[in-house]
Amino acid sequence: MKTKEKLLTFFEQHRGFYFSGEELAGQLSVSRTAVWKAVNRLREDGYQIDAVQNRGYCLAPDTDILSVQGIRKHLDSACFFPDLQILSLVDSTNSRLREAAAAGAPEGTAILAACQSAGRGRSGRRFYSPDHTGVYMSLLLRPEHASPGEAVRFTTMAAVAACEAIEEISGQTAGIKWVNDIYMDGRKVSGILTEASLEVESGLLDYAVLGIGFNLYPPENGFPEELSSVAGAILPASGSDGKNRLAAGFLNHFMARYRSRKSSDYAADYRRRSLVIGQDILVLTAEGSQKARALDVDEDCRLLVRFENGKTEYLSSGEIRVRIPEKGVSH
Repeated sequence: MKTKEKLLTFFEQHRGFYFSGEELAGQLSVSRTAVWKAVNRLREDGYQIDAVQNRGYCLAPDTDILSVQGIRKHLDSACFFPDLQILSLVDSTNSRLREAAAAGAPEGTAILAACQSAGRGRSGRRFYSPDHTGVYMSLLLRPEHASPGEAVRFTTMAAVAACEAIEEISGQTAGIKWVNDIYMDGRKVSGILTEASLEVESGLLDYAVLGIGFNLYPPENGFPEELSSVAGAILPASGSDGKNRLAAGFLNHFMARYRSRKSSDYAADYRRRSLVIGQDILVLTAEGSQKARALDVDEDCRLLVRFENGKTEYLSSGEIRVRIPEKGVSH
């Protein structure tokens, strides 16, 4: 590990505390010159490191930059990620991680970015991913003996985990629009895209790439016109270590559920956070749209709907339209 990374790890563990160059050199087993150079490199990366005569250096408590060191300090001890990468800019974290998966990357590999130039949502739609205001990540899963249908379960597990992480950081309630969109106060603040690769011989999952994007803060110039009526942000303004806390919170909650992989562990939470049960909806298919009523979500998080002709059906995937109430769900 380079001196800069060692210094950032130490600073993240001691936010708001001052340390002299001599103390830092002793902690890192490097020279004071190496400390000075590392401090300057961190400042070039955007970190606010205060320097006060006779007190030393301090990482400002309100620093809010996505980093491996910042995320790891918030992870539960049971959460192990063999390769956690942070990129300032990427075309798509899902695309980059699928390349790594095809090359043999292990389960738990995660790629996060501060900005995506070609973020993707469902059905080939673009996922707006501006710099400085969001958290965009993809996580590699290699479940044993998993059928293709389990990829949907990972999406629904992620939806519950996203709500839990959002509620921890904001103190506000989040709800789920079936199957993969997260809303607060009638506005979409997060979306999930799971992409799977199958083993040819067995037909089972080779791997799944779970991608999720969070609108943590409002973009400086607002959302694009085509999104302004639906998109929202989790927090009104940047907060101390918000990005790292949100990323770690999601990973903690998702991995806790993924390790058990029992639908009963999360289906009730998914149903409780549903924004569509009891609502009139449009079911969108390749053939067109059909009016229906959303009746329930079962143990596999399939949506039970009743069409206008009285026929009922369980939807395991697909897309719906529904008017999301501004007050969301209550717990």
